[in-house]
Amino acid sequence: MIDVALIHQCADPDLKPAIVERFIEQAGSPDPLAVTIRTGNRAILAPRPTTTEEALELVRQHVGRNVVRVGITQYPAGLGLSDSRELKPDLLDACANVRMGTALFAKVYRIVVKWYGGPRDEAVEDAILAWLTGTFEGVGVFSAPDPGSIGSQEVPMTPSERAEYASDLQVPEPSVTTELDDPNKAGIRVDLSGIGSGKP
Repeated sequence: MIDVALIHQCADPDLKPAIVERFIEQAGSPDPLAVTIRTGNRAILAPRPTTTEEALELVRQHVGRNVVRVGITQYPAGLGLSDSRELKPDLLDACANVRMGTALFAKVYRIVVKWYGGPRDEAVEDAILAWLTGTFEGVGVFSAPDPGSIGSQEVPMTPSERAEYASDLQVPEPSVTTELDDPNKAGIRVDLSGIGSGKP
């Protein structure tokens, strides 16, 4: 069970303590040194780290190649970083992890609540699911823009408004053209010149 004092001291103030508790109970870990590594739908088993240094080294080994979640909130390690050497030990500090994790979860929650048109109980469940999967309605929630304040009015979106909102959240991938993308620049992969020429 999560320490209530830790929530009050460290959690993002935009989230009600009850939502934070529910989020950590369903998506987090009681262990501040917890490191979860997944590739596709499979978990990669690794020895449980006993020190911050061991946990950080384990994260650095896998971040960028696998999905790595760390700490009490199971924060997505490497988010926004271009180099694993930029990872800091505060990811594994209980208070710092709760602060970062709940701030990011608050954004995910706002994305879901805006889609629903206002705060609802199912929005919390969907936000937790979006946290676990990294997507909501086909949108990558960690890289999507923050919709800002959600207000208190419950005005449900129509299906077309929801679709438009989801498309607005899409972050375009950078367009990188390589020689492999241009068939006119691709080299010969298999020499077929001998076929039909009667040569053995």
